[in-house]
Amino acid sequence: MRRALVVPACLLPLFSLNGCTPTKASVGPASQPVQATAPPVHASAAPDPPPQAPPKPTAQEQRVHQLVAQVEAAYAAGDADYHKGMLAEAKVQFDRAVDLMLSSGLDIKADPEVEDEFNKIVDQVNGLEMEALKQGNGFVPKEEITPAEAASDVTFAVDPNLVAKAQADLATTKSDLPLVMNEYVAAFINFFAYTQKGHNTLEHSFERSGRYKAMIQRVLADEGVPQDLIYLAVAESGFQPKAIDRKSRAGGMWQFMPGPYYGLTRNVYVDERFDPEKSTRAYGRYMKFLYDQLGDWYLAMAAYDHGAGNMQHAVQRTGYADFWELYRRNELPRETENYVPEILAAIIIANHPHQYGFDDVTLDPPVLTDTVTIDYSIDLRLVSDLVGAPVDEIEALNPSLLRMLTPPDTSFDLHLPAGTATLFEQRAALIPEARRNSWRYHLVVAGDTLDSVAQAYRVPVAELASVNQLTAGESLTSQSLAGIDALVVPLPLAAEALARTRLYTVRRGDTLVTIADRFGVSLSQLRRWNGIPSGVRVDPGRRLHVAEPVPARSSSTHRRRTTVTSKSGKRSSASSSRGKLGSSARKPAHP
Repeated sequence: MRRALVVPACLLPLFSLNGCTPTKASVGPASQPVQATAPPVHASAAPDPPPQAPPKPTAQEQRVHQLVAQVEAAYAAGDADYHKGMLAEAKVQFDRAVDLMLSSGLDIKADPEVEDEFNKIVDQVNGLEMEALKQGNGFVPKEEITPAEAASDVTFAVDPNLVAKAQADLATTKSDLPLVMNEYVAAFINFFAYTQKGHNTLEHSFERSGRYKAMIQRVLADEGVPQDLIYLAVAESGFQPKAIDRKSRAGGMWQFMPGPYYGLTRNVYVDERFDPEKSTRAYGRYMKFLYDQLGDWYLAMAAYDHGAGNMQHAVQRTGYADFWELYRRNELPRETENYVPEILAAIIIANHPHQYGFDDVTLDPPVLTDTVTIDYSIDLRLVSDLVGAPVDEIEALNPSLLRMLTPPDTSFDLHLPAGTATLFEQRAALIPEARRNSWRYHLVVAGDTLDSVAQAYRVPVAELASVNQLTAGESLTSQSLAGIDALVVPLPLAAEALARTRLYTVRRGDTLVTIADRFGVSLSQLRRWNGIPSGVRVDPGRRLHVAEPVPARSSSTHRRRTTVTSKSGKRSSASSSRGKLGSSARKPAHP
């Protein structure tokens, strides 16, 4: 008979803990009786000592951390723009991230953290650009066409009601330019007001005009030119000061041809066609000359497009000094025929924005600057140091500069952020005039020492101390620069010899960034001089311009042949000088 083993309930947990695996009987002396008391508690090990505080970062490390934070912020802004589809804005921020490292004064390859950041940013930007290239042109957006280019295919089937409405608006339009309304002008009003393409291009032009409107109005008043001729920029550039016609090489807001016309300087340092105010001054003087030659503002407007000589010949050939009569007689190229009525349409719409659906246009804020006239060469990176503004902002305020240096031994109007002229002059006075093309200005931050600043800019400590009238003793080189606000940094003029080198052959491992760094130019300049729209990779063996290319001088003017189809169907060919002051314009002597 089998007996069941009855286990008290209080012992069940012990079985549960040991499991069901049988155990072998122990061999040896008899077991000791179970103690009734708990075993003694052993003292716990001594607690670990508190971790030591990390060492305080050196001034150089602080500078690197600050740079990395700025670079990351610029990249993050570009990445946000990229994912919104704003490729042009993304490219600006990505270029800023790279240029921050190039202009920092740090040796990218010598500092592991900076080198890692540099490689990471470049790789990330390249990855995004490759993704964008699969969908279009990469970071290069389609060039924004001007309203005139958008309206090149306008037809003249116009609703009579629109003509009547425009006639009524014209009666209440206040303009210092004689305005007319006809089917040609009405066709462009219809295009700009009631088509998506026309409305968008004109709206963007109106928005950009806010940056320069007050300046242009002031200059036109000085030159005795009707105020409403500000809108000729709608046809020329859409108020884009860096616009370039790739075929004719005309450039700037008013599309002048390369050359020293009406005081516009062009050399290896500057191209004043891209200076908004100086080019506007030249535009005002040239328009006044055309009016004096032709005696009619419409003929002067047409001559700005077609050339004064061509317009004079058309008048002499027909006996009509009237634009509309020359239009009806097919004496003008199609481009010039459209030129005057599209400008008149823009003027009428600008004077009556609510009637034509432009009531929600917000003008861009005006560009406000301080201007100091200098007659010495200064590096834009030093200007950035002196006024505390990013290098790319200084470049944007001085669009006529082709290099990172202002021209030597000649007068130059340097544009600074508003309110910084006094600060610039006070700090610039600390640096010898002959050294402003290479030296830097360093604002001292907590933790800076002579040694750390010297290492950051790769200059000898003794030389740094000497130019700042300090004693480079052991205590000063290793201790903080308490009580010192800033240091002048004597960088050697290494770029001077290189500036004479116009071409550079790319080597294996080079990128546009490293080449820009080597020759002391910006990434955007290197791209512009070599026709590289975006990216930093470049093939070994390619020859790059590392300074502004000097164009070959030519007495001939780039002209474009325009085929015209008249209303009778007859085809003829005429020359149109799209660039201003070409040979057909018979450039007058400087006034």
